Amino acid sequence: MAGFDNVRSWARRNRDEGGVSRGRHRLRALLAVLVTAAVVLPLTAAARSGIPAPAPARLAPPTAANLAEVYAANRANAALSSRMAAAHGDRHRAAADAGLAAASRDLLTFDGRGSGRATEVFGDLAHADRVAVLIPGSDTSLDTYGRFRAGAAALYARLVREPGAHPAVVAWLGYTTPATVSTTVITPARAEEAAPRLREFVHGLRALTGPGSRVSLLCHSYGTVVCGRAAPGLDVADIVLLGSPGTGADSAAGLRTRARVWAARGADDWVADVPHTRLDLFGTTVGFGTDPLSPSFGARVFAAGEGGHSDYFTPGSVSVANLARIVLGETGEVTRA
Repeated sequence: MAGFDNVRSWARRNRDEGGVSRGRHRLRALLAVLVTAAVVLPLTAAARSGIPAPAPARLAPPTAANLAEVYAANRANAALSSRMAAAHGDRHRAAADAGLAAASRDLLTFDGRGSGRATEVFGDLAHADRVAVLIPGSDTSLDTYGRFRAGAAALYARLVREPGAHPAVVAWLGYTTPATVSTTVITPARAEEAAPRLREFVHGLRALTGPGSRVSLLCHSYGTVVCGRAAPGLDVADIVLLGSPGTGADSAAGLRTRARVWAARGADDWVADVPHTRLDLFGTTVGFGTDPLSPSFGARVFAAGEGGHSDYFTPGSVSVANLARIVLGETGEVTRA
């Protein structure tokens, strides 16, 4: 994490006060910092890609009627992945996979290969009338899945407190996320790969949920770039941008969605100190443009409290209370920033 802390310190020292031109110069400097950090960091991700794991379970398309079988097959696949990782000598991955294989876990998808992918469900998806889909940001993999899952579980616990609510929460780790300290994290490449997968997943949810269910996308950090790329045509009620570096669009209208677009940032979130600009650098798009909290973007900005970049789903927080209200459709109760 030392490299990440260096980038964070750099961003705080170089807050953009001089408009787009200065932001571009500083984004170039940030790219140089990231390149240096990426070179000197241990090649952990490359090493982990060699962990043996089975191919995903071969299943019929999931429906409300066969969800129990789908969950069971994916748990069995996670258990096999755990045994293979243990035989390979990777106790950390073996433990992570074993946790996902527990009888209490409802896995809609699982793939233990490489950095890994998984989709976990909280609640009775087949009878849910409110569904929140969480899209993670950088450095989320099977090895770090626990922290992503904790956020989903916290939101679900908040949602079920409401009388008469029939919610479900889906933790969608459906793409290979970029490393926080890498050049990949400031380009849209991973988001462009992920967007078709997210569109396909959201479309498939309609076969799994109750009639007339209301789906909200809750997108964190780099996950907001994924949601920005996937937004056009998505059948969702809300797209929520949390701790966003930008979406690649200049405005909420530029996302080309009929969904309500929300945005929030905690008071101690370091993303506020990263230049929100976009430029072409050596033939590659770098940066994600307009800050979704800016008035020119046009999102519905709501309060996220005093937390930092990883605190949006903290139990009892202002942020998680507002997220629950958005998911439940209680938009008039959302507290504004």
